[in-house]
Amino acid sequence: MADGSRSPAAAKHRKPKLPLKVRLSVSLLSAITDAMCRSDGTINRRLISFLNLRAPPNPTPVRGVRTIDLTVDPSRKLWLRLFLPGDGRPQRLPLIVFFHGGGFAYLSPDTRAYDLACRRIAGKISAVVASVDYRLAPEHRYPAPYEDGIDVLRFVDSGGIDAVAGDLVDFSSCFLAGDSAGANIAHHVARRWAAAGGGWSKVNLSGIVLIQPYFGGEERTESEIRLNRAPLVSTKRTDWLWRAFLPPGADRDHEAANVFGPRATGELEKRFPPAMVVVGGHDPLQDRQRSYCEGLKARGREVMLLEFPEAFHAFYVFPGIADGDRMIEEMGSFVRSHV
Repeated sequence: MADGSRSPAAAKHRKPKLPLKVRLSVSLLSAITDAMCRSDGTINRRLISFLNLRAPPNPTPVRGVRTIDLTVDPSRKLWLRLFLPGDGRPQRLPLIVFFHGGGFAYLSPDTRAYDLACRRIAGKISAVVASVDYRLAPEHRYPAPYEDGIDVLRFVDSGGIDAVAGDLVDFSSCFLAGDSAGANIAHHVARRWAAAGGGWSKVNLSGIVLIQPYFGGEERTESEIRLNRAPLVSTKRTDWLWRAFLPPGADRDHEAANVFGPRATGELEKRFPPAMVVVGGHDPLQDRQRSYCEGLKARGREVMLLEFPEAFHAFYVFPGIADGDRMIEEMGSFVRSHV
């Protein structure tokens, strides 16, 4: 546990203590998200494009990190943003393939908040970060983002980033990471990588980092009931997003959402990598995240559970939240211990 002075249960009847700027930002994001969701199951993309503050790639280092965008597949507009730290170290750096959050339906690597978050991760951990612009629901439902994720790994494996980052990257030490829906994607992409067996030229997954993963299920958990009106991930909002992402007619016990649930098929692949899972005490999804960790343990997999009792969903993308800096430090320790 990151802070042993308080247990998650201690946050039961309190709202998180947030700086005024963060509290206003969270409230505004929640309101905008609801305004974008139409009753017919579609999303107002025009409104999103107007409100989504974007950061262009920057070849000049900012906070020690430069960025460049690479196209993976123009036919489906699949691309990634590379974050390249310039710390002058002689050794090669691990590669973190990152999937942003947004309920499978929102945001992108050039969204300013995720550009800043990935820049912090690359700089603090000293790793090359490849942030993936996967296809979004409801226009592209399951399994589109999982397919995009594994195709990005194949792109990397075939030398797709070598021209701009090959001298920097230790491809034998690759990690998948993501927050919320992006963490869900990281899990499923790791399974696809593991299922491919030895069919990789150089990409080796050394671990996955799941930051408050977005998992679901038909039966409500205690934390979902207790925190059903939490910002960003209220029950009403997450139910809408699952309907937009899952195949038509599927419920939340579909394996994409309830990965070890009643409809899970097959055993976890033998090569599935070690995992680090981040849980927040004010996150309605916390019970599902702990259950996921128990599922990995029951299947003999290595898993590190990192709890922040005062954290709300997506806490680390907001500058000024001390737990966000601590989370990235722990992420760095996990990466270094599995290189």
